[in-house]
Amino acid sequence: MKRTRVLLAAALLSVASPGLAQSDPQDLTSLLETGRNLLETQGIGLEIPIDLTQTQKWLKDLQDRLGGEYVLDLSHLRPAAEAAIPWLESSEETQPYAWWLKTRLDYFRAADELQRLTPGPVPVPRKPESKSAPAPTARPKPTPEQQRQVWSKVVALEPWPEEAGKYVSQLKPVFTSEKVPSELVWIAEVESSFQPGARSPAGAAGLFQLMPGTAKQEGLRLWPLDQRYDPQKSARASAKYLRALHTEFKDWSLALAAYNAGDGQVRTLMKRHGVRSYDRLAPHLPAETQLYVPKVEAVLRRREGKALAELRTPS
Repeated sequence: MKRTRVLLAAALLSVASPGLAQSDPQDLTSLLETGRNLLETQGIGLEIPIDLTQTQKWLKDLQDRLGGEYVLDLSHLRPAAEAAIPWLESSEETQPYAWWLKTRLDYFRAADELQRLTPGPVPVPRKPESKSAPAPTARPKPTPEQQRQVWSKVVALEPWPEEAGKYVSQLKPVFTSEKVPSELVWIAEVESSFQPGARSPAGAAGLFQLMPGTAKQEGLRLWPLDQRYDPQKSARASAKYLRALHTEFKDWSLALAAYNAGDGQVRTLMKRHGVRSYDRLAPHLPAETQLYVPKVEAVLRRREGKALAELRTPS
């Protein structure tokens, strides 16, 4: 039985390696299916212990890939991410990561759709002095408009989050009191599917996935009790941070990009590339942020019937 568990754990954890992550998704699925069959043969199902250190390493690797620049690379990660969910849910220690990962499965689905819409690599004109070298190629990136179209389709298939009914009505007044459009409470669907206990491998936590530094900056305590897990306090801190970002960037798309990627990174990228609009900035943002902003807008359209540009600041 010990050997069977080791085999299945190896099958699961090995998908985090760079080589396998770039291989055919069918190969990844086959690998995991082998481990699943071994367990079923032994009659012990899928309930196996997970080594927390290895799991955190696997998740951190996955989050690092979300931070890459090329969105289409994420489509390779979908089989591994989907297969990991049952293992993460099987342990109280890893359940917070399961909530985080389940919320991000849509990113991999959207990357699949974008892969179909985006043409393959195209030749890049070579310099005269390098005619003997192989012709370089460029990998086209999905445009912001393509991403909006895909997210509109993906979100249209999403049911109302189970926990939303509990939190939306009670947290909207918190946003309004902080002079932030109440509709932005739906960021919690994109960040955590309204699961207060969600936690990311990077340390973001709560309904609105606040990082420790941002939480402390907005007045939350992390000890002895982490106030990021308190829905009301998390909502207020999130609203205050969003208000500050919108005050700086004067645009909700840019503010959301800064919320996800960090205001410092957005500021730096805007200066480096000499751009002032979200659509011009988007190709230079981390992959997750490129997906995050149009997903938030698609969720707002689906849940509230409003676009980001239509949001009004409460008086």
